[in-house]
Amino acid sequence: MISTSTTTIPPAGRTLAATLPRLIGRRVTVQGWLHRRRTLKSVEFLVLRDRSGLAQAVVSGPAAMAAAAGHPEETVLQVTGTVTANPQAPGGAELTSPEVTALSGPAAAPPFDLFRPTVPATLPTILDHAPVALRHPMLRAPHAISAASVAGFRAALDALGFTEIHTPKVVATATESGANVFEIDWFGARAYLAQSPQFFKQAMVGVFERVYETGPVFRAEPHDTARHLAQYTSLDAELGFVADHRDVMAVVRDAVAGMAGAVRARAGEACALLGVEPPEVPERIPEIHFAEAQELLAARTGEDPRGEPDLAPAHERWLSEWALREHGSEFLFVTGYPMVKRPFYTHPEPGRPEFSNSFDLLFRGLELVTGGQRLHRYEDYLSALAARGESPEPYAGYLAAFRHGMPPHGGFALGLERWTARVTGADNVRTATLFPRDLHRLTP
Repeated sequence: MISTSTTTIPPAGRTLAATLPRLIGRRVTVQGWLHRRRTLKSVEFLVLRDRSGLAQAVVSGPAAMAAAAGHPEETVLQVTGTVTANPQAPGGAELTSPEVTALSGPAAAPPFDLFRPTVPATLPTILDHAPVALRHPMLRAPHAISAASVAGFRAALDALGFTEIHTPKVVATATESGANVFEIDWFGARAYLAQSPQFFKQAMVGVFERVYETGPVFRAEPHDTARHLAQYTSLDAELGFVADHRDVMAVVRDAVAGMAGAVRARAGEACALLGVEPPEVPERIPEIHFAEAQELLAARTGEDPRGEPDLAPAHERWLSEWALREHGSEFLFVTGYPMVKRPFYTHPEPGRPEFSNSFDLLFRGLELVTGGQRLHRYEDYLSALAARGESPEPYAGYLAAFRHGMPPHGGFALGLERWTARVTGADNVRTATLFPRDLHRLTP
């Protein structure tokens, strides 16, 4: 028997596709999208997709098959049937003697076949049609890995005594400079989209000692590369009572290990579908000072980057390969970046003030984390701003916290989309981003 009625109220007792093999012989109800319809001479197979996987229903008889033909792929269906063992069906079980009810109107055709095992579409097509394209299991998988990563980040920092905070994304002053902020009208006043929660999380060290946040940040930088976005998700943390930046690096290591572990535990099916393995995070991530890294690059690559204040992308890739060869690690801390390339709130390196107590964490050839020790004395902030020719007036609200006693502290920020892209092996960060925003894209 097959029904073609439409209802908007799904009944109670829904069964997920992944649980069918445990319910052989029972009559159950599954609900999902019609992933694929395969028609043979005397039987039709309806494959439904829900959040847990695929379920197959077997429709036979001319009338029932004719009714099933009225449901295009991606129509939302409810199927009630008897769970029957079949080794050739998804998961080894299928629904027989089904009653089929449409829960949506007939679906319009997707931009490409979602049932195919690979994605037969270009990145622009995927991004233009993201609400539907992301239903493809291969395109959905990176976002399952991303979700697991955030859960692991939270769990790791919760275990270390951190408090989660949520800070404004509209601010009165730029965090680091005025050149790469999005200006907006805030009820007639000038305001900006936040480049980071930096000022707020530092202030909250004076309240909770250890804080973290996961949320969007905005950079008005006209980059048009495979590694940059104008809006991305930043995983931030800040902690007080540190000796120096190495205390922060230890927390970074635990956070990244927690993320990798959560991906392994919570997104194993997504990893298997993509054919990837979460990284192994060593107990101690190897590190190299920026000056030593430049010497190494000059000696080994035939290039001489000495005198440059930052590492080029090619140098980050080479150093990552070196760390894997020499230390067996896919992660490498580069410490001591020149002060000229770090924000004004960065603590200088004792004895070598041209360098900083800061670091980047490289992962599979790409900068993943930036962090370090911050200044914590009010007078040091006034001196740092004066050295850069900046007035303290625009930062008055930020600097106020340091007039009331702040401990030595530091923190870091990790780009979620870069992490996910590296874990999944994607060559463009946009494939690891829900609805990316960049130089050219504001929709969908």
